[in-house]
Amino acid sequence: MNIEPIGVVHSPIAEPTDEGWGQVIAEICLQEWLAPALQGLEQFSHAIIVYYLHQSPFDPQQPLVRRPRGLDDMPPLGLFAQRSRHRPNPIGVTAVEIVAVRGNVLAVKGLDAIDGTPVLDIKPYYPAYDRVEAPRTPAWVDELMAGYF
Repeated sequence: MNIEPIGVVHSPIAEPTDEGWGQVIAEICLQEWLAPALQGLEQFSHAIIVYYLHQSPFDPQQPLVRRPRGLDDMPPLGLFAQRSRHRPNPIGVTAVEIVAVRGNVLAVKGLDAIDGTPVLDIKPYYPAYDRVEAPRTPAWVDELMAGYF
């Protein structure tokens, strides 16, 4: 398998954080030759960004079951039941609001990726594909996500 980044995130956030992402405006700077691939994306309000969590090394010696963010009031969970950045394949996926499209730059709001993060793909948000009606999540998710976005 060979996956190459299509661009990089330019964000005012330089270090990983667990809150406050909702108001962050970041720019995804694509490789110049990919600028035409953004044509039409400005017609959408949201996009899904797929990115490589380049500063999140996975240590297979660490437990695969742990408390989200290490918080004592969270239940022990397998890492695939979490959205943690510490994963065997450190791939991030976030739905973002599109702010602007300019040349090879996509400005977005709410991308929880730090400055310098490699971007792997951009997909328009299609409610028919991406929205789930009445999803079920455990109560602890609301607690954990308070203040994140």
